[in-house]
Amino acid sequence: MPERTRRTGASLRAVVDRVEAATPPGRDRALDALRAFAILGVVLGHWLVTALVSDSGTLRAESPLGHLPEFTPVSWVFQTLAVFFLVGGHVAARGHAAARARGESHGSWISARLRRLFRPVVPLLGVWTVASGVMLACGVPWQTLHTLGKLVLSPLWFLLVLAALTAATPLVARIHPLWPLAVVLHVDLVRFGFDGPEALGWLNLPAGWLVPYCLGSLLARRGPLTGGAAWGLLLGGAAATGLLVAFAGYPGSMVGVPGAPVSNLNPPTLAAVTFGLAQSGGAVLLLGPLRRALRRPAAWAAVALLNLCAMTVFLWHQTAMIAVTAGGLLTGGLLGHGPLTGLHTVPDGYAWVLARLGWLPLFVGALLICGAAFHAYERATRRPGRPRRAPRTVRTSHPSPPLGSSPPRGSSRAIRVPRPAGPAEQRSGVRTESRRA
Repeated sequence: MPERTRRTGASLRAVVDRVEAATPPGRDRALDALRAFAILGVVLGHWLVTALVSDSGTLRAESPLGHLPEFTPVSWVFQTLAVFFLVGGHVAARGHAAARARGESHGSWISARLRRLFRPVVPLLGVWTVASGVMLACGVPWQTLHTLGKLVLSPLWFLLVLAALTAATPLVARIHPLWPLAVVLHVDLVRFGFDGPEALGWLNLPAGWLVPYCLGSLLARRGPLTGGAAWGLLLGGAAATGLLVAFAGYPGSMVGVPGAPVSNLNPPTLAAVTFGLAQSGGAVLLLGPLRRALRRPAAWAAVALLNLCAMTVFLWHQTAMIAVTAGGLLTGGLLGHGPLTGLHTVPDGYAWVLARLGWLPLFVGALLICGAAFHAYERATRRPGRPRRAPRTVRTSHPSPPLGSSPPRGSSRAIRVPRPAGPAEQRSGVRTESRRA
């Protein structure tokens, strides 16, 4: 056993050293950490507030928040999409500026980023197309199929919105976040204050997420927020959200609850946007501590490796939960057991919450299997026969500073554009400089 432990420790140290060596010196590791936290928040949030209830041979989706409103604060912790759009806007603005500086066309830049976004979606759609056909052929009820399909496909709205904002980066990067915030305010005023049509709320789908995206772009262009401004965002956004929930009739949950008359997320409401501004302020305040913490190679390796498979984790986490749920249902049926608490039962008590926490390790295990099978689709690949360009040096005036850091002094500096990853780096998957959105 000690020998095996030593070998495992040596392997882990080798991975940490390889990640550290492959990381460009100027990379803002805190942005990767925020992206990783946002992905983990979405995954854990879905796993904790989604219940597949077995009822008369069908599965339907319910939420413990509909039965246990005292757990509403859980949604405040795990609804982290605004942080993802904040980081996405900042990284896209800087990436687009760097691409223009090195002579890359807008179309080439956009196509490369969209390929990275949507290439991992192909196997998910393929697997679920085949699985849906098999389930229909086996007589699975349509209600069950609809429930499962909605769980798997509904997160894809996020990719569509992110893709649209990314494609429009040159335009939206110059929009002040107050403009889309004003759109959300007026849409909600008409929708809720004057009984406007419900369909009007879907204007908030792009406008609501434009707010943090434009904020990230603004910080990329103009430099970081001061500590006072970040605290103002955090406290002001939190206060505005509290007032909207307490006095304007907005729901307290920041995620959708099946059966609720209004959802803060589907489409986004003013309360969701002000909550996202509070999250953005908190994210900026965390950048300094995160940068200090991620100087440790082991901590950075964990963040970097999660970012390398972030899309796989996001796309397949619902499938992992469904696989465990279906496996438990089949196993319970073969053994003569009824529905399993925390997996197939109505989430209406604390026993369900404790049981669900116990199922999380199995969800993680199923997700690791999905990741092993489909992570290859997320790796950046080069077309055969495509020539590699040698590194070059370009000059740029006032380069965009990392989010939350001070702008560099001086009028210009040389920036080394790194060479493309070599074959060994492509196989190891640890060269992370330009792969993340």
